[in-house]
Amino acid sequence: MSNEQTVLMDGAGIKRALTRIAHEILEKNKGVEDIVLIGIRSGGAFLSDGIAEQISNIEGGTVPVGAVDITLYRDDCSGSLPHHPVGKTEIPFSLEAKKVILVDDVLYTGRTIRAAMDAMMDFGRPKSIQLAVLIDRGHRELPIRADFVGRNVPTSQKENVQVVFDSANKPIEVLLEK
Repeated sequence: MSNEQTVLMDGAGIKRALTRIAHEILEKNKGVEDIVLIGIRSGGAFLSDGIAEQISNIEGGTVPVGAVDITLYRDDCSGSLPHHPVGKTEIPFSLEAKKVILVDDVLYTGRTIRAAMDAMMDFGRPKSIQLAVLIDRGHRELPIRADFVGRNVPTSQKENVQVVFDSANKPIEVLLEK
């Protein structure tokens, strides 16, 4: 592998995508009533803050935001893989009867999303779970699809898609590594 990088989205492109996702969430859910955003640590948690900010700019209200760590719910934790440190799940509100918008940076096999749904069920039974992702790169192993997508990027399994964040946890670019 040559480690060649291509910029798929710059900061302005990411902001436009998050704004579009926010509009689509509001349209599909007919406003903000009973909506909560849950970001998957770490990239999804940072992006959920950006989507919440855009929703606030559009609607004028605020949407509760939480974060879920999936480390203990992963199905690929075995002795031969590197140890994943356990992060913090912060969901300071009930999910009962809420419309949960689960947010992640890159959708790939679907296993991260499955783990996040398992983790969230410990916090209540939502009315619905919808999925928002900045990048959908394909190669699903589970029957999971995103409801809101910033950009579809067909990739090979040898390639990697990385969302780069600045020191303030704002997304600054999306890279395709070959």
